[in-house]
This record gives sequence, C-alpha cells and structure tokens, in this order.
Amino acid sequence: MGFLTSNDTEHDDEAIATFHFPTSKKALIIFARNPELGKCKTRLAKTIGDENALDIYRTLLQHTADIATGVKADSFVFYSEHIHKNDTWDDNTFRKKLQQGDDLGERMSHAFSDLFQNNYQKIIIIGSDILDLTTASINDAYNQLEHHDVVIGPAKDGGYYLLGMKTLHSSLFENKSWGTATVLKDSLKNLENKSVHLLEELNDIDTFEDIKEYPQFNKYSKHYD
Repeated sequence: MGFLTSNDTEHDDEAIATFHFPTSKKALIIFARNPELGKCKTRLAKTIGDENALDIYRTLLQHTADIATGVKADSFVFYSEHIHKNDTWDDNTFRKKLQQGDDLGERMSHAFSDLFQNNYQKIIIIGSDILDLTTASINDAYNQLEHHDVVIGPAKDGGYYLLGMKTLHSSLFENKSWGTATVLKDSLKNLENKSVHLLEELNDIDTFEDIKEYPQFNKYSKHYD
C-alpha cells in the first residue's frame, strides 16, 4: 500500500465504500491526519524539518494500517482534512470518514456517537502515532470490554493512545486540555464510578525526544543530537 500522491483525489466516504457495515459488533476508529508537508508532526518538525517529520508520520500511518488489518473488528479511518482513496488505507478494508468538531473532544465524541448509532456494541479509538501498538494489544482491549465499562491505553506523555467503551461516556470528551499531561488524569476522574481497565503504557511520537529510542529513526535523529 502506498501513501498519498498527487494523483489521489477527494471522495465522499459513502461513495468509497463498496461493502456494507456493520459486519461485526466491534468497531475500530482510527484518527489520522492527512500526511501533508508542514501540517503533521509539527513539534517534531521544529527539530528535524518538515520533510523528515512527514516521512516519519508516513511510517507511523503504515504501521497503524498494518496492525489494524489484523484486528477482528470493522475498521474506520477518520481523516482530519480530506478523504482519499487508494492511499495507505486499503479501500477494501477501511471505511473512510471525516472528523467533525472544533476540538479533539468533539471530534472523538462525534465518531463514537456515529458508530454507536450504527449498532456497534464495542468501539475502540486509536491514534496513528504509536509505533509500539500491536494487533494483539487492540484485540486484548476488546476482550477486556467483556468485563469492564471502559478500556484505556495510557500514553507516557499523560494522555492516552487507546480508548474503548460499550456505551458513550460523554464526559470524557468535555472540559479537557487536549494535548497536555492532564488528559488521562482528568479522564479517570470522569470514570470514578465505572470499571476501567488500563493497558500497558506506551510512547506516542510527537517530539524529537520520542524518536530517539527507535533504531528505524536513527537516520533522522543522529544529525540533530
């Protein structure tokens, strides 16, 4: 599977789908930025430049697509800006939609609401910048929803890389300082009366420090230490 090229064009998400959902009681939401120069991994780009940051993000997108393909669920990619076909996200595997809302909380809430209205019973959302995330971890999160109300994958920066639930908990998407170290703590406060399972803490890749521990990114980091 390749990445977006100059030949990719926008398409309506309903027009792209050649198959019908739901085929499962489980749905996987993937939030992804369109991989455009100067518009993704901007904090990382401040150190290694826009082109290198874009290359790294494309690697992260491909990794996310690869692991999602093995998940036993209907998979949905929610693009940040435009919907494309024939890109990293195989049109025969992923249903494609646009994020809607003014901030991350609104966009996630809308995505969950959309899929719950389509009769999915277990819904998980992941980002597209976790190189350590695996298919097995996502499948385990679905299994944990058999016994818990909510599953969260904590990120080392104080946020989370995965959120799963069986019913919509709207408070999780309200009154948060998105992109800060308080998101996970504030989210757990919203869930004090719920059964919550925490997955392994993982590192999401946003800054230059985040790429240093990954050998595949040495060619980007060695020139800037």
